[in-house]
Amino acid sequence: MPDLQHDTVILARLGEITLKGLNRGKFERRLIENISRRLRRIGSFSVVQAQSRVWIEARDNQQDLEAALGHVVSVFGVVSASPVWRFRGDLDMLLAQAVAFARTQVDPARVQSFKVESRRGNKQFPLTSPEISSRVGEAIMVALSDRLRVDVHQPDFTVYVEVRDTICLYARVVQGPRGLPVGTGGHGLLLLSGGIDSPVAGYMMASRGMELDAVYFHAFPYTSDRAREKVLALADILTAYTGRLTVHIVNFTDIQIILRDHCPPDMLTIVTRRMMMRIAARLAEKVRAKVLVTGESLGQVASQTLEALLTTDTVVAMPVFRPLIGLDKNDTVDLARRIGTFETSILPYEDCCTVFVAKHPKTHPSLADAVQAEEGLDIEGLVGQAMTLIEEVAL
Repeated sequence: MPDLQHDTVILARLGEITLKGLNRGKFERRLIENISRRLRRIGSFSVVQAQSRVWIEARDNQQDLEAALGHVVSVFGVVSASPVWRFRGDLDMLLAQAVAFARTQVDPARVQSFKVESRRGNKQFPLTSPEISSRVGEAIMVALSDRLRVDVHQPDFTVYVEVRDTICLYARVVQGPRGLPVGTGGHGLLLLSGGIDSPVAGYMMASRGMELDAVYFHAFPYTSDRAREKVLALADILTAYTGRLTVHIVNFTDIQIILRDHCPPDMLTIVTRRMMMRIAARLAEKVRAKVLVTGESLGQVASQTLEALLTTDTVVAMPVFRPLIGLDKNDTVDLARRIGTFETSILPYEDCCTVFVAKHPKTHPSLADAVQAEEGLDIEGLVGQAMTLIEEVAL
């Protein structure tokens, strides 16, 4: 009987990154940095890229690989990951290790079905991929015939075999978020509210590699400190995907009161949004973000008609990305549930937009309407005032 020593490591698979041609190395290095940074929260790990794979190994045998797996599969750029047995050896070693591995997958309370799938990257190995599957399956059946049966169509579990410079065995494939590593797609500023949409918008842009800051407009005492904490809780959830995230909290109370007292009620929502965009653009310049990101969806509310969006965008020179623009609300809710923000988003703490909303807002405003509504306002003074009333919370 060969000595059945093996390493237990995490194998992470790449997807879109492998299509990046001459730029591929930059994306791979950023992915390794992001995984390493995420894992520092729980311990010391080695993260190495080789052969379109990333290998994660605990430097301390006491580290929790299951916890590490959970962190790895939340990093954009990872397609999937598996805990694997990794070892060196010949066919006899492979068969012995496969039988030992299969024992760990067996439910002692019932007879289970299994199959074997193999990939031979090392062409010096004496068997082809189908031959490896046949020999491994046979060895498992001989050793565990009282507890296992073969079912190649709907097995209870699959033993995956990869033969490269080392041999790997695994049965679990945990899906990752795919996308591109955060930090490879520029820098954006997310207008983050306490609603369902904006956290999802941030998630979607981070999935394309965008690094994010966030800005939140707080109108205490019209919005409570619970609303503020709700937004910070949403931002904290997002850090599982975005990595580090700084939330810039703008004290918007005095400005919003001025707008309420000055503007026609039916234009208050549009004028408020225009003011927020001006402040956000100024902040974006400060933090060197190149775009603004919002959770708006065409036609969802009065301030999100085509005319309202166009009127709002005229006050900023930088691009405004709206990744939810064509999504049905149910699709956004489904994604919010999947990324873990939904339950926090529906907590009943209102943000400043909902508190000051007009009963009958103008749904198809023109630029002339907005200019007239803002006539007499010290726009530059209000933006400058807002920039002096910003609290930064780094998560």
